[in-house]
Amino acid sequence: MDRYHWGSLAVQDRVGVRELAEHVGRSIGAGIRDVAAAFLAQQPHLVVGAADGAGRLWASLLTGAPGFVRATGPGRIAVSGGLPDGDPLAGALATPGTRVGAISLDPRTRRRMRLNGTLEATPGGFAVEAEQVFANCPKYLQKREPLELAAEGAGVVWRGDALTPAQERAVRAADTFFVATTAEDGADASHRGGLPGFVEVLSPGELAWPDYAGNAMFLTLGNLAADPRAGLLFPDWETGAVLQLSGRAETEFGAGGERRVRFRVESVVESLHPGRLLWSTPEYSPANPPLPLPLPLPLPQSQSVSVPQPQSQ
Repeated sequence: MDRYHWGSLAVQDRVGVRELAEHVGRSIGAGIRDVAAAFLAQQPHLVVGAADGAGRLWASLLTGAPGFVRATGPGRIAVSGGLPDGDPLAGALATPGTRVGAISLDPRTRRRMRLNGTLEATPGGFAVEAEQVFANCPKYLQKREPLELAAEGAGVVWRGDALTPAQERAVRAADTFFVATTAEDGADASHRGGLPGFVEVLSPGELAWPDYAGNAMFLTLGNLAADPRAGLLFPDWETGAVLQLSGRAETEFGAGGERRVRFRVESVVESLHPGRLLWSTPEYSPANPPLPLPLPLPLPQSQSVSVPQPQSQ
């Protein structure tokens, strides 16, 4: 099995981590181990990434009682139920052959598992034949506890092609989001986390975030090097609201190995679905880097600052 396509290899070479990536990549397989199957069966939600019928990429959130996602074979998962009406991926997750990336994240334990493969339609849900299965470390995952299940919800409440002021505030306050990407060998869904403010709102139609040091595989950035389409999912953990963005992204490489991803918004969907799980306020990951201090504003030329001089003793 080829673990990496040319996009990921190119980023690994540019950052100088090809040897480390080869070592870490040995954890990628096509089988679901018993410990992974047990983990999936305990989770009340699943994030999936895929392209809609128009080719736009989205990340969507499915929820259900633990057990709604389960391993039904050494390389297959089954999902009971589907997405609410109006979700951008509702049609794609009912279409056999859709390439799907999935991530199951447990805020209670800071564990996560990723599974990429091809969708099969099933009565009352869908299944995914796995092509890549692997776990990630707990870096940048905020710890939360589930509180209650919200039975009521208005469904999709807003659609547009740019962020509203309220949505901009929600993005700036986010400590977690999910990103769906794709390339020649399939789709992928991954997690990004940090302290609130780590996602910058450059304008109503453009975001940016730092690419923190991770597992060196560069699956997300590698996909973006091959195909700029991306879908973002911002969950509001305390209300259950979901903000979904579809657009295009590119990676900016800076001095000293620093990286930043710039995302251009093309479509926006905001939802408040029934059956959503409400979570506690977070315990932030100790791995979250501190946010850079804002640069001081320059003083007008007519003003000056007097610096106290040390007095002689």
